[in-house]
Amino acid sequence: MTDDFTQTTEYRPEYKKKSIRTFVIRSGRMTESQAKAFDTFWKVKGISLFSGPIDQQTLFGRVAPLVLEIGFGMGDSLVDMAKSDPDKDFIGIEVHPPGVGRLINRAGLEGVDNLKTYMADANDVLEDCIADASVDRVQLYFPDPWHKKKHHKRRIVQPAFVAQLVNKLKPGGKIHFATDWENYAEQMLEVLQGNNDISNDSQSGGYVEKPEWRPHTKFEARGERLGHGIWDLLFTKK
Repeated sequence: MTDDFTQTTEYRPEYKKKSIRTFVIRSGRMTESQAKAFDTFWKVKGISLFSGPIDQQTLFGRVAPLVLEIGFGMGDSLVDMAKSDPDKDFIGIEVHPPGVGRLINRAGLEGVDNLKTYMADANDVLEDCIADASVDRVQLYFPDPWHKKKHHKRRIVQPAFVAQLVNKLKPGGKIHFATDWENYAEQMLEVLQGNNDISNDSQSGGYVEKPEWRPHTKFEARGERLGHGIWDLLFTKK
């Protein structure tokens, strides 16, 4: 049984009316378990954009290293990451309702207490909810490549976006990007190198081996099946 979630539920992506969105909402159908997850687990796993700045002690009952993931897709890799690293707290940001439903359902059923999520635009969450110098790692894995040249301006990785991420990082905090599109990897590298407040962890000044904390993702597997390479970029705030 499936349900057209975007038509039948009150749970929709939150965004400020005049904001420039970092996403395009694509049609998707909810499984019954994903739809029910919003009634069962959203109150304990979800965070509203309109609740304002987060307080980590209130949100997680502790203050631990904080990891922020933007665009987690169906959420399996983020749930796996949170389960394997219980000493860190994780916040995901996603606008695709089926993916959010799957993530909160798994996290709720499997007792993953160190994971919360927004269903909102990343720019709005960063601007209104995440304090400066509060995040230990920001990760963005396999974002929409907008592969046609005329659409490159729609890519999320732009200088202003990276500057916003850097502001949210603690000194010594990490930015970790990954993509399976070589042209996008080159753009990511250029944009990151253009920010003077971060330095490249790669000794060669290019890409790094996949860090041990990043699980193998669905998008990574798809890229590999298509014969794409995989590029990881890791930068540290000075």
